Amino acid sequence: MSVPALAVDQEADRIYARLMARAAGEGNDAVLACIYASRCTGGGAMPDWLGLTPDAFHAMLDFHFPGYDPGQVPNSGRRARPDRLDEIADLRRLMLRDRAGATPSELWMADIVAAGCMASDHLWQDLGLWSRPDLTALMRRNFPGLAVRNRKDMKWKRFLYKRLCEAEGIYACRSPSCEVCSDYRACFGPEE
Repeated sequence: MSVPALAVDQEADRIYARLMARAAGEGNDAVLACIYASRCTGGGAMPDWLGLTPDAFHAMLDFHFPGYDPGQVPNSGRRARPDRLDEIADLRRLMLRDRAGATPSELWMADIVAAGCMASDHLWQDLGLWSRPDLTALMRRNFPGLAVRNRKDMKWKRFLYKRLCEAEGIYACRSPSCEVCSDYRACFGPEE
């Protein structure tokens, strides 16, 4: 039986509110509560444990939401494909090179964002975030050196992969600059 979107949204709101009632006051509390609430109600495309190991997942919950008991953590059997583990590791390394260094939460966020990159929609949607500005704030807070290089507001998943390709000396774009590329609108602009 299909659940109406409104009921899912209301359940996600309830889970989010329960988490935020326990929030530790860390910068990533709200975004993690959103990602987790979406995951619990079938939103987003995150793998089990949000792409973390079960131990790291529980450590993340304890750090951000002390005393929160998730009960039975809903898992769908979604796992990272073994042939993409190197890709996840590369994305993680890319982000951690420019981490803020302010909190251990940045390590979990790198894993979560890298896991979200494995899905096929816009990154903010795959993560289960409720808006693209939430993703931009997440990137600025956790990986400021990387975020500042996204000067023209390129879509985040494309930006991360473009940075990976550049690090490997791969320049797949045929245009001499983004501004003259015929695919400009595919990389930049609204993600709706």
